[in-house]
Amino acid sequence: MTAYVIGQITVKDPEKWAEYRRQVPDTLVPWGAELVLRGTQAKVLSGQHPHTDTVVIRFPSMEAVAEWHNSAAYQALVPLRMQAAEVDLISYEADA
Repeated sequence: MTAYVIGQITVKDPEKWAEYRRQVPDTLVPWGAELVLRGTQAKVLSGQHPHTDTVVIRFPSMEAVAEWHNSAAYQALVPLRMQAAEVDLISYEADA
């Protein structure tokens, strides 16, 4: 079943964030993942949302999400991510 990772992001260091963003797509390839959306918040329509950016990544399964997230390639980028931005990553399994 298709799964998604959604990242809610507040950038702290734009240069480091750009470096991180350049490197992430290569880590997705072995897991059959696809970058669906990278966007900057236009307007909060309801409620409150503190983050300014969002990323949506589609995976073929929840297993692929876990394998990607735990992979050496992605884990090597985590320190850079932590320096560059505050990021909340959430995985979802699609119903349809």
